[in-house]
Amino acid sequence: MFTPRPIGFVRSPYQETSAVPRGLGAQHQAEGVLEILREFEPGLQDIEGFSHLYVFWVFDRSEGYELVGQAPTDDRPHGVFATRSPRRPNPLALTVVELLRRDGASLHVRGVDMLDGTPILDIKPYLSSIPMEKLRRGWLAEAEERRAQQKRD
Repeated sequence: MFTPRPIGFVRSPYQETSAVPRGLGAQHQAEGVLEILREFEPGLQDIEGFSHLYVFWVFDRSEGYELVGQAPTDDRPHGVFATRSPRRPNPLALTVVELLRRDGASLHVRGVDMLDGTPILDIKPYLSSIPMEKLRRGWLAEAEERRAQQKRD
């Protein structure tokens, strides 16, 4: 069995989950710092050349899970694996952040949606070769269209 261990912790303006923007049209513009433990600092070599990073982290304050639930963005139930819910069998999360600068073992970023003190499991440079026209947004696109239609009516 794999036992993850943090490589660092997030410094974020968010102290409570209710403060993190969510739902349709949520903007994640908050700045924060990914404080990497000194023992892992050599692993940051050359990271400054990337504009965006994938951050893998833990929903460390989430308890239990629901396989089907209601997302805040839709009034219809969806499977947990089709959502970004923190109530997952394995409470893992993924966020893309913009790298603003590096200061030693600290990465200053924009786009945090994590709580202050959240454990970071891994960081990877954001790379995508999928053209925008090939991406699909599933039920979320349908919910956005229903919301837009309600506003027009």
